[in-house]
Amino acid sequence: MVERVGRKARGTIGQRRIGRTGDGDPDLSRQNFRVRSAGFLTERQRRLAWVGFLLAAFQAPLAAKLIDDASWFFAVVVALVVATVIVADDAQRRRPSPADYPE
Repeated sequence: MVERVGRKARGTIGQRRIGRTGDGDPDLSRQNFRVRSAGFLTERQRRLAWVGFLLAAFQAPLAAKLIDDASWFFAVVVALVVATVIVADDAQRRRPSPADYPE
């Protein structure tokens, strides 16, 4: 519900107030304290996943150049698995959380 607040000496003329007022319940907008829904990784785990991905991604071409066998391929597989986990965490973070509004 949007209602006009009366004109006052200070503030904006015709300022609108958004939310329910007058019934004793707090505004619904004050109950939304978290902007994004959290993924399944914590911030620390996410940071470590990025570090692991970057290390594996840089180690693979270096190992391919220095070592004659195909053991560098393991670093590529590890980087792909870690990248998949990071992308899945991003997808879960971007998914909107279900709204639980009291009626």
